[in-house]
Amino acid sequence: MGQYAIRRILQMIPVVLGTTFIIYASVFALGDPTVGRCGERACPPAYIAAFNAEYNLDKPLLVQYALYLGKLMHGDLGTSFYGNSVATELANRFPTTIKLAAIAVFFEAVIGIAAGIVAGVRKGRFIDSLVMVSTLVVISIPVFVIGTLAQLVFGIKLGWFPVTATQGTLWQLLMPGFVLAALSLAYVARLTRTSLVENLRADYVRTAKAKGLSRNRVIAVHTWRNSLIAVVTFIGLDIGGLMGGAVVTERIFNINGVGSYIFRSINQKDATAVVGAITVLVLIYLAVNLLVDLLYGVLDPRISHD
Repeated sequence: MGQYAIRRILQMIPVVLGTTFIIYASVFALGDPTVGRCGERACPPAYIAAFNAEYNLDKPLLVQYALYLGKLMHGDLGTSFYGNSVATELANRFPTTIKLAAIAVFFEAVIGIAAGIVAGVRKGRFIDSLVMVSTLVVISIPVFVIGTLAQLVFGIKLGWFPVTATQGTLWQLLMPGFVLAALSLAYVARLTRTSLVENLRADYVRTAKAKGLSRNRVIAVHTWRNSLIAVVTFIGLDIGGLMGGAVVTERIFNINGVGSYIFRSINQKDATAVVGAITVLVLIYLAVNLLVDLLYGVLDPRISHD
């Protein structure tokens, strides 16, 4: 497994280079970042020249990217267009976003897998239909609608949870975490149910039943682990989406996290901040993807990394 991990890490290097270059080129191609920085009037030529020199915007794109990559290799994500360290800004916001994503993953895994197992075991019964219909309804509703309804019902009318999460405490993040997990939770439930139903038809299940094992023992010992392979893959890949896709949720609940930082930076045309934040999210996504691949061998010993 050690050789497999090293091989995968080496394969990640060109992916990191390619994705960061595309992100860098795309963000800096959006337009002149000095537009609007001097109010309604155009910025003086001297200011524009100094600004471009400070952020290497007066150099060719490949040279700009090479200089940025050199800083990135030393852990320097650059300085935003407003003079703040991007690494410092992200360090202040990532703990909140990580807590939000962890809560979302918890709801997604526990509720989603439990609902999928119950529906798969009782295929064709009322509980199965209830899970399938309810998850389809959740998938059909946009996240901002779910978040607004949650604020209205559970925050304002019932008063169970805070409407906003400005301080980022665990209690304040419970409702935003569930809203963030809602869509993925529905997919996990349906995926778990489908995988379990398929595995219950496999030959090894019939063999286990022929040996006298009860249905519950077959599911608990054999079937559910094989059914979780696809689910773990989805959850692992979804973590990157939860970390970066919390933009809408963080805006709804006024959370001072990475998502709101990216949203604000895009509005301010702060390209350095956007590139730095997205680059970190890409690295997290690749690291989680590697971890998921290594977990395959734990869930199913038949999968070899040799």
